[in-house]
Amino acid sequence: MKIRNLVITVAVLAALSAVAFLRSRPRSAPASDPRVGTAVLDSDTASRAAGLTVSDQGKKVELARGADGAWRVTSYFDLPADFDKIARFVQDLNESKVDRFVTSSPDRIGRMEFKDSAVSLRDSGGKEIWGVTLGKTPENGNGRFIRFGAEPRAYFSGMHVWLDTDAKGWANPQIVPMKPDEVVKIEIGFGEGAPVEVTRARKDAPWAAAAPPPGKKLSPDKVAPVLASLTALRFSDTSEASDPAAAEAAKSARTFRLTASDGRTVSVTLGRKPEEKRLKAPVADAKEALVPQPGVPGEKPEPKPIAPEMETVPAGPVFAVVSSSDAKAPVNEMMRRRSFKVDDYAFTGLPQKADELFEDVKAK
Repeated sequence: MKIRNLVITVAVLAALSAVAFLRSRPRSAPASDPRVGTAVLDSDTASRAAGLTVSDQGKKVELARGADGAWRVTSYFDLPADFDKIARFVQDLNESKVDRFVTSSPDRIGRMEFKDSAVSLRDSGGKEIWGVTLGKTPENGNGRFIRFGAEPRAYFSGMHVWLDTDAKGWANPQIVPMKPDEVVKIEIGFGEGAPVEVTRARKDAPWAAAAPPPGKKLSPDKVAPVLASLTALRFSDTSEASDPAAAEAAKSARTFRLTASDGRTVSVTLGRKPEEKRLKAPVADAKEALVPQPGVPGEKPEPKPIAPEMETVPAGPVFAVVSSSDAKAPVNEMMRRRSFKVDDYAFTGLPQKADELFEDVKAK
């Protein structure tokens, strides 16, 4: 009996131990989140986008792709967008991975500082097809907490993406629609006299002047910088099309004309209001100086007017007006909408006199 009772007791204890083990053993890990390990923005979704919105710290910029496939900055006068910048931005999002799922707890999500730092894509109908909101950077590392759309789930990504909300910074600053290799003829205008015309047979041929001055020839190293400067012309800022400063600049402008091998032409006019010397405005409470009159002893000094002073008014900003013979070129519409300012050197760095383009012909 004792042996039988002992066997029963051992069996009961074994059963209880089995139940305790089953209750206390670690639960199996839940299935991995399907987003983990994937790109923050996949290539297929990016290719379907017809609109892009970037927002951060109370600012927002919007871009849209037209039926012609060209992107424009709707937040900045609908000017053509810098496609290379868009491509780099999308690439950064595509190369960023969802590293891990963090939480679905509303309390924890609330502490991750999801505010208005966000990126979204829209389809051609204006419907959002993808969106991500960026939270704070964790205390123990780089990257950001992120949320997709309105999902109640937070993830972590080691992403490094700059949310640029300066609308002008998304516009393509290039305003001359012609590449250096296309140009076979340049007309270089000056303030006075006829323009200097230089031509070449093809892109790798030497430049030649149509009518060099007597005893002169075209300096071979003078044309290339002119061509590079004109074709690389970029705007630094814009203003209203009716800007009075642009009208003043047009009075002291120079015009350059580029002709491509296919016959297209692009006209570039650069101008600025020149520096001005003028009388300084009199001070309202200025007093006349008392100067003794020479040769009249004992005479009281008589007032003498203060000599007028001159002041220098700096030259105005440089404005560029560009037009293309191609009626469909976007630059033509751009110029109707805005006035375009360029860096001073784009104007002052060009030859200021025709003589600068030539050198003496050496006697043989």
